[in-house]
Amino acid sequence: MSVAKLVSAAAAAVIAWGASAALAQDLPDLGGKTIVVVTENAYPPLQFIDPKTGEQIGWEYDAMNEIAKRLNVTVEYQNTSWDAMIQAVSDGQYEIGMTGISIKEDRKEKVDFSDPYLRSEMFMLVRSDETRFDDAASFAGFAEGLVGAQPGTTPFYVAVYDVLDGDEANPRIKLMETFGATVQALKTGDVDMVLTDGVAGKGYVEASEGALKLTGGPLGADDFGFIFPKGSELVAPVNAAIAAMKADGTIDALNTKWFLDYKLGG
Repeated sequence: MSVAKLVSAAAAAVIAWGASAALAQDLPDLGGKTIVVVTENAYPPLQFIDPKTGEQIGWEYDAMNEIAKRLNVTVEYQNTSWDAMIQAVSDGQYEIGMTGISIKEDRKEKVDFSDPYLRSEMFMLVRSDETRFDDAASFAGFAEGLVGAQPGTTPFYVAVYDVLDGDEANPRIKLMETFGATVQALKTGDVDMVLTDGVAGKGYVEASEGALKLTGGPLGADDFGFIFPKGSELVAPVNAAIAAMKADGTIDALNTKWFLDYKLGG
């Protein structure tokens, strides 16, 4: 590389560093206040219970803790089920909700969303010996095939509208309370397929010791965001922190830690 190119690259690095530093300096100081964040702990590697330690861990915990540090707030974590979460945040029971929540226009009627912090693509999670289908079309044509899903979630709607016939009461969809329950049902043969975003699916495949695999290509994509009660004053500060974390490489580092390096249960 020429001296001129080296100087140019160095200058670009300095400019990028300066932009990141400026973003960090511009973040508001929220004075050490306590905010209550609710999650489900059922969506590895975003948030789940460490099977070895019983600790609440995951991508979203790391991200939220970093946001809290940058904004000078203290986070109190609480748990609730997915089907209660959006309404509970809308009612003001919690100040932020996080559980891999896809940003949807109908949900915006009840809650405010942060800017996207992660993009998810849906994949089919199946048993490793599955040969009866290998994509959405062949699963739809396999009349005996059952899919496990949580009602009201992105995997549920993708199963209904992108894989099956658009009937939300289709008897081929077996509804369960948690994502973990759908995976357990898959392992035991009670259902034949579960839809999951690719990163979480890879975590379950790694933890399955060869029992599970992902099959077929991605079935669309969704952006994830944190949710807040409508009109929350926390949206703008959290968005500023997310922007700073994207600019300085923190988001990329979290992706590497949780989606590449971490072996769930290993």
